Amino acid sequence: MSLLDEEGNQDESLESKTLSAEDQVKDHATGTRVVAGQIFLESGKSDSQSENEENFHGQEEEKDNSLEELNSLEMSSLISKDLEEAEIQSPVLTAIGGTADGEPCHFPFLFMEKEYAECTADGREDGRLWCATTYDYKNDQKWGFCESEEQSNKRKQMQEAEDVYQIGMKILNESSKKAQKKVAYQYLLKAADMNHTKAMEKVSYALLFGDYLKQNIQSSKELFEKLTEEGSPKGQMALGFLYASGLGVNSSQAKALVYYTFGALGGNLIAHMILGYRYWAGIGVLQSCESALTHYRLVANHVASDISLTGGTVVQRIRLPDEVENPGMASGMLEEDLIQYYQFLAEKGDVQAQVGLGQLHLHGGRGVEQNHQRAFEYFNQAANAGNSHAMAFLGKMYSEGSDVVPQSNETALQYFKKAADMGNPVGQSGLGMAYLYGRGVPVNYELALKYFQKAAEQGWVDGQLQLGSMYYNGIGVKKDYKQALKYFNLASQGGHILAFYNLAQMHATGTGVMRSCHTAVELFKNVCERGRWSERLMTAYNSYKDGDSNSAVVQYLLLAEQGYEVAQSNAAFILDQKEASIVGENETYPRALLHWNRAASQGYTVARIKLGDYHFYGFGTDVDYETAFIHYRLASEQQHSAQAMFNLGYMHEKGLGIKQDIHLAKRFYDMAAEASPDAQVPVFLALCKLGVIYSLQYIREINIREVFSHIDMDQLLGPEWDLYLMTIIALLLGTIIAYRQRQHQAIPRPAGLRPAVPQQEPAPEPQPPQ
Repeated sequence: MSLLDEEGNQDESLESKTLSAEDQVKDHATGTRVVAGQIFLESGKSDSQSENEENFHGQEEEKDNSLEELNSLEMSSLISKDLEEAEIQSPVLTAIGGTADGEPCHFPFLFMEKEYAECTADGREDGRLWCATTYDYKNDQKWGFCESEEQSNKRKQMQEAEDVYQIGMKILNESSKKAQKKVAYQYLLKAADMNHTKAMEKVSYALLFGDYLKQNIQSSKELFEKLTEEGSPKGQMALGFLYASGLGVNSSQAKALVYYTFGALGGNLIAHMILGYRYWAGIGVLQSCESALTHYRLVANHVASDISLTGGTVVQRIRLPDEVENPGMASGMLEEDLIQYYQFLAEKGDVQAQVGLGQLHLHGGRGVEQNHQRAFEYFNQAANAGNSHAMAFLGKMYSEGSDVVPQSNETALQYFKKAADMGNPVGQSGLGMAYLYGRGVPVNYELALKYFQKAAEQGWVDGQLQLGSMYYNGIGVKKDYKQALKYFNLASQGGHILAFYNLAQMHATGTGVMRSCHTAVELFKNVCERGRWSERLMTAYNSYKDGDSNSAVVQYLLLAEQGYEVAQSNAAFILDQKEASIVGENETYPRALLHWNRAASQGYTVARIKLGDYHFYGFGTDVDYETAFIHYRLASEQQHSAQAMFNLGYMHEKGLGIKQDIHLAKRFYDMAAEASPDAQVPVFLALCKLGVIYSLQYIREINIREVFSHIDMDQLLGPEWDLYLMTIIALLLGTIIAYRQRQHQAIPRPAGLRPAVPQQEPAPEPQPPQ
């Protein structure tokens, strides 16, 4: 799913949610409620569970913390309330022109035997709004316009813009072809030219990322500035991003912080996420765990509320540096040929292939787009063949409902029962949910607990999650925070996002565990990074693979601002390779250094080594061997990197940034060889070189004459050692002379010629006797 496809559905997505300040404060109130295994904080209790729940542990402490952390949000809340009161006390409409100029409009009024409670354009060909100033227009004929001619023209223009916008959105949402989407953006571009706010937001992002429209940072900046003047939170957030990253403007972290803050106060979730990361890492602000917790928890509440029983979307985290270093390494993406092979098997009736493809299309990921229609078809085929897993997933699809599968508790229950009877943990968990919430059956906490325990025993994360929720809230069992913590931890090991969310809430409030702000922030951050905006990671990766590095780097930079370590390292990698032309050549290394630093702070080993390299060679900074040594040592000690150990060995060998020490150099080389088999060959060569250097250094340090002066030959070889030596020398000379004589006796022959055969001399003729 491309980024702009997601933008096309922004009204329904988390990214587009605009929270009122009142909602923002409400997220931090106290009390608990469980929905689909989630612990939500709220001021009141749900009616169905009020008798089972107690007041939330540590209520007063949480309230005090919230009051301290939410001053800005409360101020916004007061402003919002003042605006609402002002709207309620708005002045009565006064007629303009007509037969009752200056008189107040009368609502309702009767016209053509129909009552109108607001201004209307009925009865007028020009479409201008009017009202009557008495109840019965027909009798009194007293009327006037509700708007001036200028206001009327402006309203018509906005209506026309809205019509154009809706046409564009319809094409965008209904088509998957790139050509059609480009046509849709032409409509949106036209609506944006007519000052339609939502169209301007979509067009500005399209220009920023270069998707369906030609990338133009300057034009997007102008649109963002216009949106900011109109008070658009999305425009404010985007303008903050431009100032933070220095795209199209001179970089200014102070201005970025101001715009991010306004965007967050306007309810933009991405702005909240960015501020959460900045307070957590201390970027442009004083480091504050509590402030980070405030922002991250607010975003996490909305991400968690959007998560269904399927556990949320799959986030593909592909690191470009790792792909280059290890080309054969699996990136998690499935090759098209492999998918076609599985499809072939599924068509031939392979049940496992059908279930696998069904899950792949249900969740999306690994290069496969989410497609509920195809998932339903594959599950149906496998279920008809008697596969319990497919039956359980069909139950899930019917339980949740979608555009493809209508919501039906009865049908879901049938599938869950069939699967559960076959011992399937997914079916058991689904049946437990049905009894817990009374979906198609009466509420029965005992049966719900029984089925969740069965599912949890088989390691199914949903069963573990729901068990944790029941123990946490004391539903069907006695409240037991330690048991809740145990099952939430088990579910989190399976990667369930709601388990991370629940653990974060427990650590944030100190429920069942010692309160830990740091742990809570890390868990909430994990939840936030599973929001729908994470789909941009794949969009950016696809842009990079298609050769559009400029589009990729801008998307990675925005995700890097949100705190994604993968995006930080990928943005740094693209800048390091100098593949992004939108960044000046003199700025690439300093910007890459910044993002390598942020990625390294989040524990990425390659980034830490890159920081050492940048300081060693002076890329984007001055040459600083001592700082390089520190980074290499951190990578060696914390992540046991063979590359870092080898570099430390080299620096000890050469005495760079540290005192020269050949013994320590050998130690680090040996450690590198032990840490990675790939390091053994370079380590062997380095040790050979080190051996030669050591030998030369040893010879240089000793005095030959002094050594011989200390040797007593009489004691070493005996009193007649000189006779032995002369005998040995004589033997050697004799051997050499004998060898040389044998060489002289050999007759050299010209190469390539066959040896001449000696002619036999004729026998002497016999002499006659004398």
